Amino acid sequence: MQESLSQLENVRTLLAEALQVPLDNVRPDLRFGDLPQWDSMGHMEIMMNLETQMGIEVNADTISTLISIPAICDYLAKNGKG
Repeated sequence: MQESLSQLENVRTLLAEALQVPLDNVRPDLRFGDLPQWDSMGHMEIMMNLETQMGIEVNADTISTLISIPAICDYLAKNGKG
């Protein structure tokens, strides 16, 4: 459980940085569109940060599925980054 909490906090921090919002605004159940900053441009910033900070490749098909913090955490867990 500790690892998943750590992963959740890493993802929350990554999103806060990518969207340039306070960490407190990034709830664990946050979804695309919940914040004005998480629009299509914000989403691409998140995807680029995932690639650079988490060392994963995000292809065009995957981009459209990573639309919430739970989806991102699940993807990272399935791809050995969780």
